[in-house]
Amino acid sequence: MHLLGLSLLLLVPEYLAFADSASWTVNHPKTLYAWNGTCIWIPCSYKIPGTGHTLENLTVYHNFEYDKRTRDYTGTVLYKNQKAKEFPSRQERVQFLGNDRNNCTLLISPVNVNDTGKLGLRMTSVDNNKWLEAISLNVSERAPPPLIQLPSEIQELQEVTASCFLNFSCSGYKIHLQWSLEGHANTLTFLNVESVSTESRLTFRAQWIHHGKNLTCQLWDPTQQQVLSEETVGLDVKHPPQEVITVIQNSAPIREGDSVSLYCTYNSSYPRVTHYSWNIVGFRDHLQPAWLMIQKVAWNRAIQCSACNKWCSWSPSVNLDVHYAPKDVRVLISPPTEIHSGYRVLLQCDFSSSRPTDVHFFWKKNGIPLKEGRDLRFEAITPEDAGSYHCLVNNSIGQTTSQAWELRVLYAPRGLHVSISPKDGVVEGKTAVLSCEGDANPPIFQYTWFDWNNQDIHHYHQTLKLDPVTVQHSGAYWCQGVNQLGRNHSPPSTLTVHYSAATISRRAAMGVGFFLAILLLAIWGVKLRQTWKRIRSQQGFQENSNGQSFFVRNIKARRTPQAEGPHSLGCYNPVMEDTISYATLHFPLSETNAQRPGGARNPEARGLSPNRDDTVTYSVVQRRQVGDYENVTPEVLEDEGIHYSELIHFGVGERPVAPEGVDYVTLKH
Repeated sequence: MHLLGLSLLLLVPEYLAFADSASWTVNHPKTLYAWNGTCIWIPCSYKIPGTGHTLENLTVYHNFEYDKRTRDYTGTVLYKNQKAKEFPSRQERVQFLGNDRNNCTLLISPVNVNDTGKLGLRMTSVDNNKWLEAISLNVSERAPPPLIQLPSEIQELQEVTASCFLNFSCSGYKIHLQWSLEGHANTLTFLNVESVSTESRLTFRAQWIHHGKNLTCQLWDPTQQQVLSEETVGLDVKHPPQEVITVIQNSAPIREGDSVSLYCTYNSSYPRVTHYSWNIVGFRDHLQPAWLMIQKVAWNRAIQCSACNKWCSWSPSVNLDVHYAPKDVRVLISPPTEIHSGYRVLLQCDFSSSRPTDVHFFWKKNGIPLKEGRDLRFEAITPEDAGSYHCLVNNSIGQTTSQAWELRVLYAPRGLHVSISPKDGVVEGKTAVLSCEGDANPPIFQYTWFDWNNQDIHHYHQTLKLDPVTVQHSGAYWCQGVNQLGRNHSPPSTLTVHYSAATISRRAAMGVGFFLAILLLAIWGVKLRQTWKRIRSQQGFQENSNGQSFFVRNIKARRTPQAEGPHSLGCYNPVMEDTISYATLHFPLSETNAQRPGGARNPEARGLSPNRDDTVTYSVVQRRQVGDYENVTPEVLEDEGIHYSELIHFGVGERPVAPEGVDYVTLKH
């Protein structure tokens, strides 16, 4: 008794920890199913005992165990909120979709086979009321097959609803259930605390042709575009015998006096046929077997039979007749030897006998009706006339078809042409394929290829492959085909080979370089022409000179001013002191300067010829690009080197009027 009391006391702490747990209400599916790589949606609701209590902490264990030492649960923690009443929306693979009042829904994505086991939801309220709820997980390696449910009995023309059920549904993984039978399908998804499943309901009208066939429901993954699993069941559709017919067992035709054996057969029946009935000339004989024997038939009457299970079905009537259709129908051909294109050919339809004798003839070529009549004539047969010919002979009893006659027409090669691939041209470096196409009978046994110069390129196959193709391959090609009856050739076909981007860039660069070279040559030529014109102009001035041209050596010193009076003036350009010659020019004296004291002549002017005109002197000066001549005005624009300079009087007084007689001095550089 004391030991029992002690045991109860030891259990008191644990019991106190879960004292209110008996009042917790947690709802969820007992077991949740999934397969490797999918997800698990766990609908969950709870109710905390008491009023106004909320959830403070939630821990999700995998394969939990109770630790007696710590008096708590241990296991792999998949989810746990670190702060009270703060529930992260997602930790690792686990997403908490609930709240702190009544919803404990979870989503685990993705799942694998190792997740199979017990899932423990350790919940603690704000008043430290604790609860652990166990949930079973079943994760398989592959998707499980769905379950098909059918009505217990299906009859013909009945509207049937079949159900395809799968214990899986997850918003994070899309699936589709599809049927092998056409009909109206409706898919339902259940995500609640009672069931997590997907169901497809197929509604169709049962037909007798459905009997014995399989009905399949497939689990389809629209993301991977593949079937994950499937389930197949057989359909049993109850129906009366279908397509009942009366079969004459005798080989046709039925001749007068023969015994006729009749047999009653059907296509399908469920349940199976239990008995047959025969109807001969309005008299019905029940409970007969499936066959009927009529001895020495001498009349033509209508006969029908019925096959019965729960229901009876009658066959159409069969008429007995001793007549027969034409027999031994065959095709005769003239000439019987080899037929070449252009020959005259006659096909005739023949048969041995027929009753009645009134018959009609028809011809078919390759199974297609051709014409009516006994004879089929070809005045000049062509290859298009070759084919399989049938002769059909019919009378009022039936129709008989001859065996197929294969008409072969021999002809030389024709319609040859060159097919180029690619047809819109090819870029150099790629592959071009030329094919010699045409028809012949017997087939072409030798091909020969020619280029645009009509030269044999020594290739004797039907296909000419150029790999790699170059621009030099561009041009027209034609081929020749030979068989036993002759030869023929194709018209030329042009192969166009385009430059590659690298070749175009290289040629463009060469063109730009050539253009620049031509431009430089043109500029150089213009410069030479201008120089030549200047030289010619200078020579012209020298030739037109009166012999008074002179040259003065550059003394490289600026001339000092001279005294006023009649004097000579030397022109000096300091910029061009290394190249400009100096000319001593004579200026006339005015009356005022003549009387000016100290107006002695410049010594440099004393050596001038007394015959020179002492009025005005003009000088033609040849200058460089830089100069400082006074009052230089170009008269000839195209010659930049020639200028006419009027030298004015540098003394005091008015400038004298230049006389009409002017002397020019050509200064030569």
